[in-house]
Amino acid sequence: MATDFKDKVIIITGASSGIGAGAAIHMAGLGGQLVIVGRNADNLQQTADKIVEAGGEQPLQIQADMTQESDVAKIVPATLEKFGKINILVNNAGILETGSIETTELSQYDRLMLTNVRSIYQLTMLATPELIKTKGSIVNVSSVCGLRAFPGVLAYNVSKAAVDQFTRCIALELAPKGVRANSVNPGVIVTEIHKRGGMDEETYNKFLQHCKSTHALGRPGDVLEVASAIAYLASEAASFTTGVNLPVDGGRHAMCPR
Repeated sequence: MATDFKDKVIIITGASSGIGAGAAIHMAGLGGQLVIVGRNADNLQQTADKIVEAGGEQPLQIQADMTQESDVAKIVPATLEKFGKINILVNNAGILETGSIETTELSQYDRLMLTNVRSIYQLTMLATPELIKTKGSIVNVSSVCGLRAFPGVLAYNVSKAAVDQFTRCIALELAPKGVRANSVNPGVIVTEIHKRGGMDEETYNKFLQHCKSTHALGRPGDVLEVASAIAYLASEAASFTTGVNLPVDGGRHAMCPR
């Protein structure tokens, strides 16, 4: 199968929950050797346990805060020490916060850009020499907010637009060396990210109901739907695909709700 990751070493950041955890479990089930990175050690262990339960190999766990340069700097050496190579990098770690130009602060902008953009820039820079050796693949987890403008999440929108441009630029830079780079751009996916961004339970439930009208397919998405798209872009099935920002958003990017 073109999506067979046997003998492929895969780094996934933000793998302690949500899309990152789902992608790690899914790609391990397709034969990948996983390096899972996250801030929360307990949650990271839960992901590792689910990988093994799903028939995957025991992953390498790296506890790291992606906003700390020293933490990011240890990911590639630890991976090489364990596996000797890197085939796939999935830059998934990210945060969401609400705020408009009237209510935001520079500190919010700094947090979003540091986590969602600068950490990706740093880790990709460090992993690139190894990915060139294996003619590997990069998948960045962006958002439909990188493709379309939405009010109330200004710094988040800006950060994800930056991720999309970063993806296209490195795709062109690395194509002559056989490395592909793409992004997935999810719509609303049922994870904990919105609650972490400040939504209480009642507000979140209303938000999910509202998704019936903001997504053409009439519902929010599931983690596995995004994980499957990540696996496709990372795999040889997408061997002629690079520089793509792929919406996985139930059609939201194509809509102009009134």
